Amino acid sequence: MKFIDFMGFNRRRKKMSEIYTFELNENVKREHVFYNNRYGIQLAADLYTAKDLDKNKKHPAIVVGPPYAGTKEQGPGVYANELAQRGFVVIAFDPCFMGESGGAPRHVSSPDIFSENFSAGVDFLGMLPYVDRERIGTIGICGSGGFSLSAAQVDTRIKAAVTCSLVDMSAASKMASPTELLAEKKRLNEQRWVDFENGYPEYIPAFPKVPADSIPEELEGAKAEYFSYYGMKRGHHPHALGNFTTTSKLSLINYDLLAHIDEISPRPILLIAGENAHSMAFSETVYANAKEPKELYIVPDAIHIDLYDDVHKIPFDKIENFFKENLK
Repeated sequence: MKFIDFMGFNRRRKKMSEIYTFELNENVKREHVFYNNRYGIQLAADLYTAKDLDKNKKHPAIVVGPPYAGTKEQGPGVYANELAQRGFVVIAFDPCFMGESGGAPRHVSSPDIFSENFSAGVDFLGMLPYVDRERIGTIGICGSGGFSLSAAQVDTRIKAAVTCSLVDMSAASKMASPTELLAEKKRLNEQRWVDFENGYPEYIPAFPKVPADSIPEELEGAKAEYFSYYGMKRGHHPHALGNFTTTSKLSLINYDLLAHIDEISPRPILLIAGENAHSMAFSETVYANAKEPKELYIVPDAIHIDLYDDVHKIPFDKIENFFKENLK
Protein backbone atom coordinates (compact mmCIF):
# COMPACT_ATOMS: atom_id res chain seq x y z
CA MET A 1 0.00 0.00 0.00
CA LYS A 2 1.38 3.40 -0.97
CA PHE A 3 0.39 6.97 -0.13
CA ILE A 4 0.94 9.98 -2.33
CA ASP A 5 1.61 13.38 -0.77
CA PHE A 6 -1.03 15.67 -2.26
CA MET A 7 -0.57 18.28 0.44
CA GLY A 8 2.40 19.85 -1.25
CA PHE A 9 -0.18 21.48 -3.52
CA ASN A 10 -1.51 23.42 -0.54
CA ARG A 11 1.93 24.55 0.56
CA ARG A 12 2.74 26.32 -2.68
CA ARG A 13 0.87 29.06 -4.48
CA LYS A 14 0.53 28.19 -8.13
CA LYS A 15 0.84 30.83 -10.80
CA MET A 16 -2.66 32.04 -11.54
CA SER A 17 -4.05 31.00 -14.90
CA GLU A 18 -4.12 33.49 -17.73
CA ILE A 19 -6.19 31.24 -19.97
CA TYR A 20 -9.73 32.60 -20.21
CA THR A 21 -12.58 31.63 -22.52
CA PHE A 22 -13.69 35.26 -22.97
CA GLU A 23 -12.25 38.74 -23.44
CA LEU A 24 -11.99 41.07 -20.46
CA ASN A 25 -13.85 44.33 -21.01
CA GLU A 26 -11.50 47.30 -21.29
CA ASN A 27 -13.39 49.08 -18.51
CA VAL A 28 -13.08 46.20 -16.03
CA LYS A 29 -10.20 45.35 -13.71
CA ARG A 30 -9.50 41.70 -12.84
CA GLU A 31 -7.40 40.89 -9.79
CA HIS A 32 -6.29 37.45 -8.57
CA VAL A 33 -7.12 36.91 -4.90
CA PHE A 34 -6.76 34.14 -2.32
CA TYR A 35 -8.68 33.46 0.90
CA ASN A 36 -9.52 30.51 3.14
CA ASN A 37 -12.88 28.88 3.70
CA ARG A 38 -14.18 27.63 7.05
CA TYR A 39 -12.27 24.37 6.63
CA GLY A 40 -8.97 26.18 6.17
CA ILE A 41 -8.76 25.34 2.46
CA GLN A 42 -7.40 28.15 0.32
CA LEU A 43 -9.64 29.35 -2.48
CA ALA A 44 -8.34 31.03 -5.62
CA ALA A 45 -10.63 33.61 -7.17
CA ASP A 46 -10.77 36.54 -9.56
CA LEU A 47 -12.08 39.85 -8.25
CA TYR A 48 -13.81 41.98 -10.90
CA THR A 49 -14.50 45.69 -10.49
CA ALA A 50 -15.16 48.59 -12.81
CA LYS A 51 -11.99 50.62 -13.32
CA ASP A 52 -13.85 53.77 -12.36
CA LEU A 53 -15.43 52.25 -9.23
CA ASP A 54 -15.51 54.79 -6.41
CA LYS A 55 -13.87 52.90 -3.55
CA ASN A 56 -14.80 55.61 -1.11
CA LYS A 57 -18.41 54.36 -1.30
CA LYS A 58 -20.08 51.06 -0.40
CA HIS A 59 -21.23 48.85 -3.27
CA PRO A 60 -23.32 45.69 -3.75
CA ALA A 61 -21.36 42.51 -4.37
CA ILE A 62 -21.92 39.09 -5.92
CA VAL A 63 -20.27 35.67 -5.56
CA VAL A 64 -20.37 33.62 -8.80
CA GLY A 65 -19.79 29.86 -8.82
CA PRO A 66 -18.91 27.71 -11.85
CA PRO A 67 -20.76 24.86 -13.51
CA TYR A 68 -20.09 21.45 -11.98
CA ALA A 69 -16.42 20.61 -12.74
CA GLY A 70 -15.93 24.07 -14.25
CA THR A 71 -13.55 26.83 -13.17
CA LYS A 72 -13.45 30.60 -12.76
CA GLU A 73 -11.93 31.26 -16.18
CA GLN A 74 -15.08 30.01 -17.91
CA GLY A 75 -18.74 30.94 -17.29
CA PRO A 76 -18.25 32.63 -13.89
CA GLY A 77 -15.84 35.09 -15.43
CA VAL A 78 -18.32 35.91 -18.19
CA TYR A 79 -20.90 36.87 -15.57
CA ALA A 80 -18.41 38.75 -13.41
CA ASN A 81 -17.01 40.69 -16.37
CA GLU A 82 -20.49 41.85 -17.36
CA LEU A 83 -21.82 42.64 -13.88
CA ALA A 84 -18.71 44.58 -12.90
CA GLN A 85 -19.52 46.97 -15.75
CA ARG A 86 -22.92 47.46 -14.12
CA GLY A 87 -21.53 48.59 -10.79
CA PHE A 88 -21.22 45.35 -8.82
CA VAL A 89 -18.13 44.05 -7.06
CA VAL A 90 -17.88 40.42 -8.18
CA ILE A 91 -15.73 37.38 -7.44
CA ALA A 92 -15.56 34.22 -9.55
CA PHE A 93 -13.89 31.32 -7.76
CA ASP A 94 -12.41 27.89 -8.31
CA PRO A 95 -14.10 25.32 -6.05
CA CYS A 96 -11.93 23.52 -3.52
CA PHE A 97 -9.97 20.62 -5.06
CA MET A 98 -10.31 22.28 -8.49
CA GLY A 99 -8.30 24.66 -10.65
CA GLU A 100 -5.97 26.82 -8.60
CA SER A 101 -7.79 26.42 -5.30
CA GLY A 102 -6.32 24.21 -2.59
CA GLY A 103 -7.52 20.91 -1.23
CA ALA A 104 -6.35 17.36 -1.70
CA PRO A 105 -6.81 14.91 -3.25
CA ARG A 106 -7.58 16.81 -6.44
CA HIS A 107 -10.94 16.59 -8.21
CA VAL A 108 -12.89 15.55 -5.11
CA SER A 109 -16.53 16.65 -5.00
CA SER A 110 -18.03 17.50 -1.62
CA PRO A 111 -21.55 18.96 -1.47
CA ASP A 112 -20.90 20.42 1.98
CA ILE A 113 -17.58 22.04 1.09
CA PHE A 114 -18.84 23.22 -2.31
CA SER A 115 -21.73 24.97 -0.54
CA GLU A 116 -19.32 26.42 2.03
CA ASN A 117 -17.30 27.92 -0.84
CA PHE A 118 -20.11 30.41 -1.43
CA SER A 119 -20.14 31.48 2.20
CA ALA A 120 -16.36 31.85 2.06
CA GLY A 121 -16.85 34.20 -0.87
CA VAL A 122 -19.23 36.24 1.25
CA ASP A 123 -16.57 36.31 3.99
CA PHE A 124 -14.02 37.71 1.56
CA LEU A 125 -16.26 40.30 -0.06
CA GLY A 126 -17.54 41.49 3.30
CA MET A 127 -14.02 42.39 4.37
CA LEU A 128 -13.49 44.76 1.44
CA PRO A 129 -13.92 48.35 2.65
CA TYR A 130 -15.90 49.32 -0.46
CA VAL A 131 -18.44 46.47 -0.20
CA ASP A 132 -21.70 46.80 1.72
CA ARG A 133 -22.03 43.64 3.83
CA GLU A 134 -25.80 43.99 3.78
CA ARG A 135 -25.89 43.85 -0.03
CA ILE A 136 -24.25 40.58 -1.05
CA GLY A 137 -25.86 38.06 -3.42
CA THR A 138 -24.91 34.87 -5.26
CA ILE A 139 -25.09 33.43 -8.75
CA GLY A 140 -24.79 29.68 -9.21
CA ILE A 141 -24.39 28.22 -12.69
CA CYS A 142 -25.40 24.60 -13.37
CA GLY A 143 -24.27 22.46 -10.41
CA SER A 144 -23.17 25.46 -8.37
CA GLY A 145 -26.76 26.64 -8.54
CA GLY A 146 -27.63 23.88 -6.10
CA PHE A 147 -24.59 24.60 -3.94
CA SER A 148 -25.36 28.34 -3.83
CA LEU A 149 -28.94 27.72 -2.70
CA SER A 150 -27.71 25.20 -0.15
CA ALA A 151 -25.44 27.91 1.25
CA ALA A 152 -28.27 30.44 1.27
CA GLN A 153 -30.41 28.06 3.33
CA VAL A 154 -28.16 28.67 6.34
CA ASP A 155 -26.15 31.78 5.45
CA THR A 156 -28.48 34.69 6.11
CA ARG A 157 -25.83 37.12 4.87
CA ILE A 158 -26.77 36.06 1.33
CA LYS A 159 -29.55 38.55 0.61
CA ALA A 160 -30.56 37.39 -2.87
CA ALA A 161 -29.79 34.32 -4.98
CA VAL A 162 -29.79 33.70 -8.73
CA THR A 163 -29.35 30.34 -10.44
CA CYS A 164 -28.73 29.79 -14.15
CA SER A 165 -29.26 26.35 -15.72
CA LEU A 166 -29.62 24.94 -12.20
CA VAL A 167 -28.71 21.31 -11.56
CA ASP A 168 -29.20 19.79 -8.10
CA MET A 169 -26.28 17.36 -8.11
CA SER A 170 -27.51 15.49 -5.03
CA ALA A 171 -30.84 14.78 -6.72
CA ALA A 172 -29.17 14.00 -10.05
CA SER A 173 -26.95 11.40 -8.36
CA LYS A 174 -30.00 9.53 -7.13
CA MET A 175 -31.89 9.37 -10.42
CA ALA A 176 -32.21 5.60 -10.56
CA SER A 177 -34.46 2.80 -9.42
CA PRO A 178 -33.82 1.37 -5.92
CA THR A 179 -32.19 -1.68 -7.48
CA GLU A 180 -29.96 0.42 -9.72
CA LEU A 181 -29.02 2.73 -6.87
CA LEU A 182 -28.03 -0.18 -4.63
CA ALA A 183 -25.87 -1.61 -7.42
CA GLU A 184 -24.21 1.77 -7.87
CA LYS A 185 -23.44 2.03 -4.15
CA LYS A 186 -21.86 -1.42 -4.24
CA ARG A 187 -19.76 -0.50 -7.29
CA LEU A 188 -18.54 2.71 -5.68
CA ASN A 189 -17.66 1.01 -2.43
CA GLU A 190 -15.70 -1.66 -4.28
CA GLN A 191 -13.73 1.22 -5.80
CA ARG A 192 -12.88 2.40 -2.29
CA TRP A 193 -10.82 -0.79 -1.77
CA VAL A 194 -8.91 -0.06 -4.96
CA ASP A 195 -8.35 3.59 -4.04
CA PHE A 196 -7.05 2.70 -0.60
CA GLU A 197 -4.62 0.14 -2.01
CA ASN A 198 -3.37 2.62 -4.60
CA GLY A 199 -3.05 5.45 -2.10
CA TYR A 200 -5.05 7.83 -4.28
CA PRO A 201 -8.62 7.99 -5.65
CA GLU A 202 -9.55 7.08 -9.19
CA TYR A 203 -10.18 10.08 -11.42
CA ILE A 204 -11.23 9.70 -15.06
CA PRO A 205 -11.46 12.96 -17.06
CA ALA A 206 -14.38 13.34 -19.44
CA PHE A 207 -12.79 15.75 -21.91
CA PRO A 208 -9.54 15.86 -23.89
CA LYS A 209 -6.47 17.83 -22.79
CA VAL A 210 -6.45 19.53 -26.19
CA PRO A 211 -9.68 20.98 -27.67
CA ALA A 212 -11.33 18.64 -30.16
CA ASP A 213 -12.53 19.73 -33.59
CA SER A 214 -15.77 17.77 -33.42
CA ILE A 215 -18.08 15.94 -31.02
CA PRO A 216 -17.37 12.18 -30.82
CA GLU A 217 -20.01 10.25 -32.77
CA GLU A 218 -20.87 8.03 -29.81
CA LEU A 219 -22.03 10.98 -27.68
CA GLU A 220 -25.66 12.00 -27.72
CA GLY A 221 -28.01 14.35 -25.89
CA ALA A 222 -26.66 16.11 -22.81
CA LYS A 223 -23.27 14.40 -23.07
CA ALA A 224 -22.80 15.74 -26.60
CA GLU A 225 -23.93 19.19 -25.46
CA TYR A 226 -21.44 19.27 -22.58
CA PHE A 227 -18.66 18.11 -24.90
CA SER A 228 -19.44 20.93 -27.33
CA TYR A 229 -18.56 23.33 -24.53
CA TYR A 230 -15.89 21.69 -22.35
CA GLY A 231 -14.28 19.52 -25.01
CA MET A 232 -14.02 22.08 -27.79
CA LYS A 233 -12.59 25.56 -28.27
CA ARG A 234 -15.69 27.37 -26.99
CA GLY A 235 -15.21 26.48 -23.32
CA HIS A 236 -12.17 24.21 -23.12
CA HIS A 237 -9.83 24.87 -20.21
CA PRO A 238 -6.95 22.73 -18.90
CA HIS A 239 -8.32 23.01 -15.35
CA ALA A 240 -11.78 21.77 -16.34
CA LEU A 241 -11.49 18.36 -17.98
CA GLY A 242 -14.71 17.09 -16.46
CA ASN A 243 -15.78 14.58 -13.81
CA PHE A 244 -14.65 14.14 -10.23
CA THR A 245 -13.05 11.27 -8.37
CA THR A 246 -15.21 8.20 -8.87
CA THR A 247 -16.14 7.76 -5.22
CA SER A 248 -17.19 11.42 -4.86
CA LYS A 249 -20.64 10.32 -5.96
CA LEU A 250 -21.17 8.58 -2.61
CA SER A 251 -21.32 11.93 -0.82
CA LEU A 252 -23.88 13.25 -3.27
CA ILE A 253 -26.04 10.14 -2.97
CA ASN A 254 -26.02 10.54 0.83
CA TYR A 255 -26.77 14.29 0.78
CA ASP A 256 -29.88 16.38 0.15
CA LEU A 257 -28.66 19.79 -0.94
CA LEU A 258 -32.01 21.54 -0.95
CA ALA A 259 -33.84 19.93 1.97
CA HIS A 260 -34.40 23.37 3.52
CA ILE A 261 -35.09 25.41 0.38
CA ASP A 262 -38.20 26.93 1.98
CA GLU A 263 -36.01 28.53 4.68
CA ILE A 264 -34.39 30.98 2.23
CA SER A 265 -37.61 33.02 2.33
CA PRO A 266 -38.15 35.95 2.78
CA ARG A 267 -34.95 36.46 0.81
CA PRO A 268 -35.66 36.30 -2.96
CA ILE A 269 -34.66 33.62 -5.47
CA LEU A 270 -34.46 34.08 -9.25
CA LEU A 271 -34.26 30.81 -11.21
CA ILE A 272 -33.19 31.23 -14.85
CA ALA A 273 -33.47 28.34 -17.29
CA GLY A 274 -33.31 27.87 -21.04
CA GLU A 275 -36.53 27.04 -22.82
CA ASN A 276 -34.93 23.95 -24.36
CA ALA A 277 -32.59 23.05 -21.49
CA HIS A 278 -32.34 19.40 -20.49
CA SER A 279 -31.99 20.65 -16.90
CA MET A 280 -35.28 22.57 -16.79
CA ALA A 281 -36.90 20.15 -14.32
CA PHE A 282 -34.45 21.08 -11.55
CA SER A 283 -35.45 24.76 -11.69
CA GLU A 284 -39.13 23.80 -11.80
CA THR A 285 -38.74 21.59 -8.73
CA VAL A 286 -36.96 24.29 -6.74
CA TYR A 287 -39.57 26.82 -7.77
CA ALA A 288 -42.34 24.50 -6.57
CA ASN A 289 -40.66 23.87 -3.21
CA ALA A 290 -39.36 27.35 -2.41
CA LYS A 291 -41.46 29.99 -0.72
CA GLU A 292 -42.06 33.51 -1.97
CA PRO A 293 -40.47 35.71 -3.13
CA LYS A 294 -39.38 33.57 -6.05
CA GLU A 295 -39.40 33.72 -9.84
CA LEU A 296 -38.78 31.21 -12.63
CA TYR A 297 -37.57 33.05 -15.72
CA ILE A 298 -37.42 31.13 -19.00
CA VAL A 299 -34.97 32.23 -21.71
CA PRO A 300 -36.51 31.65 -25.15
CA ASP A 301 -34.71 29.35 -27.59
CA ALA A 302 -31.88 28.59 -25.12
CA ILE A 303 -30.32 25.29 -24.14
CA HIS A 304 -28.47 24.44 -20.92
CA ILE A 305 -24.97 25.56 -21.92
CA ASP A 306 -26.19 28.80 -23.51
CA LEU A 307 -26.41 30.23 -20.00
CA TYR A 308 -22.74 29.43 -19.40
CA ASP A 309 -21.33 32.04 -21.76
CA ASP A 310 -23.71 33.29 -24.46
CA VAL A 311 -23.94 37.00 -23.64
CA HIS A 312 -26.74 37.37 -26.19
CA LYS A 313 -28.93 34.89 -24.31
CA ILE A 314 -27.93 35.35 -20.68
CA PRO A 315 -30.53 37.89 -19.41
CA PHE A 316 -28.09 40.31 -17.81
CA ASP A 317 -30.65 43.13 -17.67
CA LYS A 318 -32.96 40.83 -15.72
CA ILE A 319 -30.15 39.81 -13.35
CA GLU A 320 -29.02 43.41 -12.85
CA ASN A 321 -32.53 44.60 -12.05
CA PHE A 322 -33.10 41.67 -9.67
CA PHE A 323 -30.01 42.47 -7.65
CA LYS A 324 -30.51 46.22 -7.69
CA GLU A 325 -34.05 45.72 -6.44
CA ASN A 326 -33.09 43.26 -3.71
CA LEU A 327 -29.61 44.42 -2.67
CA LYS A 328 -30.56 47.84 -1.36
